[in-house]
Amino acid sequence: MRLLFLALVAIMATVVMVPAPVFAVEPDEVLQDPALEARARELSEELRCLVCRNESIDESNADLARDLRVLLRERLVAGDSNSEAIGFIVDRYGEYVLLKPTVRGANLLLWAAGPLMLLAALAIGVFYVRGRARKPKASEQGLSAEEQQRLREILED
Repeated sequence: MRLLFLALVAIMATVVMVPAPVFAVEPDEVLQDPALEARARELSEELRCLVCRNESIDESNADLARDLRVLLRERLVAGDSNSEAIGFIVDRYGEYVLLKPTVRGANLLLWAAGPLMLLAALAIGVFYVRGRARKPKASEQGLSAEEQQRLREILED
């Protein structure tokens, strides 16, 4: 019985300690229409908090994140589609506000930079190894005439 009790306590402690998703949306921000609120939550998970950087505005308690949540909900209530609402915020704050940046324009260079650097490093490595393989080893080159003369002088002494 004691063992069963300890197992139950361990399970309950594990359940309590598992982090649940925490949302910073305040009650006064929640829209009355459940469909609009669901859209707002979905879209706010795609937007970065400009203060916290790696948190969505849905998770952040920063004042700017709250302002972005309110702005997003205002745009949805005004009748904007998802892409129009996101586009409005991106036009106002720049693409940095997106947690998943687009793959076009200047971002294309950033997306391609990693693979291009890897290919450049591999090419440099291949050329270096091939160059080392072609170069004769120091032991195979032999001694120059001056070095042979100096060696004879040392050996005669």
